[in-house]
Order: sequence, then structure tokens, then C-alpha cells
Amino acid sequence: MKNRIFLISVIFLIFTGCIGISSKGIFGSGVSVALDPRSLGTQIDDSVMQKNLSARLMLRNKSHILSVNTKVLDGRIFLTGKVENPEEKLHLTKLAWETKGARSVKNDIKIKEDFNFTQSAKDLLITSQLRTALIFNKNIKATNYQIDTYKKMIFIYGISLTANERKEVINEAKEILDVKDVIASIVLVEELRIQKN
Repeated sequence: MKNRIFLISVIFLIFTGCIGISSKGIFGSGVSVALDPRSLGTQIDDSVMQKNLSARLMLRNKSHILSVNTKVLDGRIFLTGKVENPEEKLHLTKLAWETKGARSVKNDIKIKEDFNFTQSAKDLLITSQLRTALIFNKNIKATNYQIDTYKKMIFIYGISLTANERKEVINEAKEILDVKDVIASIVLVEELRIQKN
């Protein structure tokens, strides 16, 4: 009986997550479909892939809801977060590759360590500083980017309209104090399979 209720809850979560795609986009609320350079069909495909992968990760281990983040851009899957051991990291990479429509998988998942409040606060500050810098830079469409920071390493995911915009985003990240490295997974609009007209 418990398994049945759990399965119904998962299915409900998946289907309710699909509602409102036309107003949310892949990066969550506040990002309009009109601002996303991907075609509506590609946005929907990416959203379905992301929901599918998230559900399979949750079925494998419920703790992955909080510890692993997934992002899908034009069929490219990006994984971040923390897991207990290297074997779990490899298994999650395999699950991502098994997602229908996956073109590539980039796994930036780290192995868990003891919680460090100071480090987490610094990472949050770095993320906030970069988000603010992107918003105030008139040459960058900040809504097209997602930022994660882990141990002073910035992970940027998104879609740039031009190569110059991509360079500016990376330069803004590198200018932030105490940043060890910038890992940019930024796709150019011209690299998308299907673009808006």
C-alpha cells in the first residue's frame, strides 16, 4: 500500500510539474518563454527530459531530490550536487545517458564531505555577487543563466546570444574575489538544434 501511494505521488508530481511550461521555461519562474532563444518544442522536450530524469533519480534514492540538481539545455544534461560515494556518481551518469533524447552528459557531482558553514556562506556570497553582476551588465541577458557555486568553483549553465556575451559572462565570474575556477557550460544560440524564428 505504501509503495502504491508513493508511486501515485511521484506520478502526480511529474504531471503537475509539466503544467505551466509555457510561462516558466527551464530556469524556473520569472523566465518567460519569449526570452528563451530555444524553440517552444525544444523547451518542452528539455523540460520533459528533466522531469523524467529527476523522477528516476528520486526513485533510485529519495535524498537525490535535495542533493542532486539536473539541468537540460537542448538535449544536453548537466548534473551538479553531492553524493555519498564514487559508485553513485557513476550510476547517476549512466541514468542521465539513458534518458531519451540525451545528446551529452556533463557530470559535476562531488563526493560528500562534512558540512562546512563558512564554506557554504562563501559559496552563497559568490553566487549572489555574480548574479548581481550579470543583472547590471547591459550586454548580458541574465535570465538565460543558472549559477551554482561549490567550494569557490562557479558552475554556469545557460544560453548566450553571441560569443561576446559568453566571454563577458565568464569574465564577470572570474572577476569575483576568491573564485578558484569557473566552469562554463554555455551554449550559443547558433549551436541549438532548433531556434526560434
